[in-house]
Amino acid sequence: MKRDPVSVSKFISLILRHHPEVIGITVDEHGWADTEELIRGVNSRVPMDRNLLEEIVSTDAKQRYSFNANHTKIRANQGHSIAVDVELSEQKPPELLYHGTGEKSVRSIEVQGLRPMGRLYVHLSSDPQTAARVGARHGRPAVFLVKAGQMHRNGSVFYRSVNGVWLTDHVPKEYLIRLHPDERWDCVRKQKGK
Repeated sequence: MKRDPVSVSKFISLILRHHPEVIGITVDEHGWADTEELIRGVNSRVPMDRNLLEEIVSTDAKQRYSFNANHTKIRANQGHSIAVDVELSEQKPPELLYHGTGEKSVRSIEVQGLRPMGRLYVHLSSDPQTAARVGARHGRPAVFLVKAGQMHRNGSVFYRSVNGVWLTDHVPKEYLIRLHPDERWDCVRKQKGK
């Protein structure tokens, strides 16, 4: 792995969200890892120092990571497949949220709804453009409108991570509407009018 910040950030994401054991570190029940241990562990695979880590955390466009107040601990803000509690508080979601995925997942979602698929939560976006960008990472993008306000009124719990991603345990299919590119904006306007 080369020492470019993007490659190192992806490696740190893998470590903090999914496999801390790969570099011989542990994360606590809230997802925090000791910063110096992380630097030593990553440095055993690719050159990294505190300056590079500080740069990665401060410039990451998706705000994937947080330090504690004195920068002695670091964690991923969301996206974990390992059981951690990143201390999110429940929040009332906006009326509409969005989920982006690849076309290959559409049929399964239409049958089962949205499930975490190896993560702790389903990740939702505040706007369809962001959802489409997320979906494009999985091939040809597909975007679903999520009736989050209705879900919340019916008892579903929502959280919002520090980087603005909305999280929930599951989205049943009855709260989903597939947005086709030619009807995307009409559908959004109709839902907002309800």
